[in-house]
Amino acid sequence: MQEWILALIQDYGYFIIAVLIMIENIFPPIPSEVILTAGGYFTTKPEAGMQVWGVVIAATIGSVLGAVILYLIGRIFSPERLERILNGKIGRILRLKGEDVNRAQAWFDKRGKVTVFFCRFIPIIRSMISIPAGMARMGMPSFLILTTIGTFIWNIVLVMLGAAAGESWQKIADYMGVYSKVGLVVLGVIAIIAVSVFYYKRRNKKK
Repeated sequence: MQEWILALIQDYGYFIIAVLIMIENIFPPIPSEVILTAGGYFTTKPEAGMQVWGVVIAATIGSVLGAVILYLIGRIFSPERLERILNGKIGRILRLKGEDVNRAQAWFDKRGKVTVFFCRFIPIIRSMISIPAGMARMGMPSFLILTTIGTFIWNIVLVMLGAAAGESWQKIADYMGVYSKVGLVVLGVIAIIAVSVFYYKRRNKKK
């Protein structure tokens, strides 16, 4: 995949970086760390005609566009629709109730802005957080500002690392791949603990 990404960037420059990053936001398995560090590497090649800030801006535009698409998908699934779903058979299987949607929305209303910003630095979640933001009806201006700032920081760090590494940019991509895997494991553990605590409190409340 790395050779394919390199070939595309070499042929289409900033445009393909924006497109690839937008797709990466919607389909997270495409590695953004490879795209960004490779883009940084190309800024060290005069024949490529690319600059660090150009790569960062292109990547940020792609990130924001992808995030907006997922945000709009989240808007389709209104809290009312989720409540109806959870009050039916699916809710009984998952042992969830419609009122849980209200609790989740209240939590997101209180901490959503901080969550959207900091999740931009967490693999996989950095893309998926746009969906609950849309579901919670987070204001579009706030969503765009926080998403742009968060993704800009993520992009500039990786692009500059790729530029600094030069021919060794793949090592940076590999390190970031390890970071992604570790981050996913940590998130998985946190999710398991959170679900366990949720059901434990639910059971004690019934008692």
